[in-house]
Amino acid sequence: MMDRDLLDVAYGRRPADRIITGGTLVNVLTGELYPAEIGIVGGRIAAVEPVLERGPDTEIIDARGGYLVPGLIDGHLHIECSKLSVTSFADLVVPFGTTSVVSGLDQILVAEGLPGVRRFLDESAATGMRIWWGAPAKAPYTVPESTVGHPFGPAEHRIAQEWPECVGIWETVQEMVEHSDPAVLEALDLARERRLPVFGCAPLSDPRRISGLAAAGVRLDHESYSHEEMLEKLRRGMYGIIRESSVAHFLDENIKAVATAGARRLAFCTDDVHAADVLAGGHMDKLVRMAVAAGVDPVTAIQMATVNCAEMYRIDHLVGSLSPGRFADVLIVDSLEDFRVREVIANGVPAARDGQMVTPTPAPERGPVRPFPISPVTADDLVLRAEGAEATVLTLGFTEQVFVRKRRDVTLPVVNGVVEPSVEQDALLVTVVERYGKTGNKPVAMVSGMGLRAGAIATSAAPDDNNIICVGASREDMALAVNTVAEQGGGQAVVVDGEVRALLPLPVGGIVSDLPAAEMAVLEERLDDLARELGCTLPAPLMYLFFLSITAIPDYAVTDLGLIDCVRLTVVDPILTEV
Repeated sequence: MMDRDLLDVAYGRRPADRIITGGTLVNVLTGELYPAEIGIVGGRIAAVEPVLERGPDTEIIDARGGYLVPGLIDGHLHIECSKLSVTSFADLVVPFGTTSVVSGLDQILVAEGLPGVRRFLDESAATGMRIWWGAPAKAPYTVPESTVGHPFGPAEHRIAQEWPECVGIWETVQEMVEHSDPAVLEALDLARERRLPVFGCAPLSDPRRISGLAAAGVRLDHESYSHEEMLEKLRRGMYGIIRESSVAHFLDENIKAVATAGARRLAFCTDDVHAADVLAGGHMDKLVRMAVAAGVDPVTAIQMATVNCAEMYRIDHLVGSLSPGRFADVLIVDSLEDFRVREVIANGVPAARDGQMVTPTPAPERGPVRPFPISPVTADDLVLRAEGAEATVLTLGFTEQVFVRKRRDVTLPVVNGVVEPSVEQDALLVTVVERYGKTGNKPVAMVSGMGLRAGAIATSAAPDDNNIICVGASREDMALAVNTVAEQGGGQAVVVDGEVRALLPLPVGGIVSDLPAAEMAVLEERLDDLARELGCTLPAPLMYLFFLSITAIPDYAVTDLGLIDCVRLTVVDPILTEV
């Protein structure tokens, strides 16, 4: 129903409820800067004029000479990978100016199904951060399909695509399109009927594959490893989102595309972030500053973080600019070059000031913690069997490219029919324990590049299926780490010599916590520091651990089905030869 009060203020028939005055408007639609007042009714902008009429009850917000900027939009974000609940994450990023995020909520989806997604969307309504939801093309994303609590396919799409928060089809992995996954193609057909756009996931893609994605109707992509790859996607009609996450640092490389293609079809995203990184350096505001430092005009950088993103997701009639009818998400900043957010008005209400929430958001009531419905794991469960005195094993070897795992062959001793890990050869055991009580799967493979000299690390925050991933030099420590995580109903653990040295409980869906971001940062640092003390040299040990199950990242992964060849998309035996 049309808001008559909004129209009355827009037409000048009555005063606004709230007016932001004393600022310079950054008009991202025209690129202009000029003095203006913003009139707000409820949570919407009603008028943007040089001077607006005041009434006796009009609340005045004085920008004190600052610039008025639209709320920033994160164009692709896995909220759950922060390990923070929606409430905690919102209170972390809103003070930095992020008032909208596009997210698939795909981790709570596979853990708790559509009811879990519904709870997270409803939870966001009480925060200063709006979630624009993309229904995953298919869940899980793993190929072959690993075990999850709740798969997501065409039947669920028929429900989800009708939700008002659904803005399109999320994370359409290029292999699913190229190999004509019937469930994905049906989801895309349903989306076409509803005029919903399709969002891609195409890392390390070549022109042939990009053409196929564009022909399938994929509108945008966030996964370019070089600016040349980004340009190829732009040239074939796709929009590009430049990613700068806690561990995937691509902005400095991909921003080079602006010099050739301009910025009109480019936006920003963070994809996955740690609480500590946001607290130390900011969120989307940081990406604006990085773009400016790389030579992008400040207003252009702001457009990339606002209206460009809104347009590519077809939500620019609601967010992305400070214009009538849009949600009243307004930032006050003192410098466009050194972009720091002084004050945030979210949904028409003052939400944050000087880096702090005006009032922290209370988390919703949660149910009791539920241990995972699995039997305790023993050291004898976590063995890789072979015959003879030694075996050559295919290990997942981390490379210098973010998260990419290549084949590394290692010859290891076989004792009593069991392949022994080797700290000296950097060949450690890895297992994925199915947590939903469906299969009891707990395959064992080998990984290189983690560098642990002792102990074990484990996590149930593990896209794309959120089973328990554990890497270790000791089977006994691995079993204790897995069982500790399962008993907590989710979490991350570091175990050394039979002792749980650090534990981060993640009781909400087994993947996130209501901890404040500052407390989460301390616990994350403790876990990573312990992993480094054990010898891990990766930038973010626990995050690298939980990406081991993603089969969309070449060349090898491990899921509850076993070792996965991500090129042939098949389960393979880690034992190559036995002597």
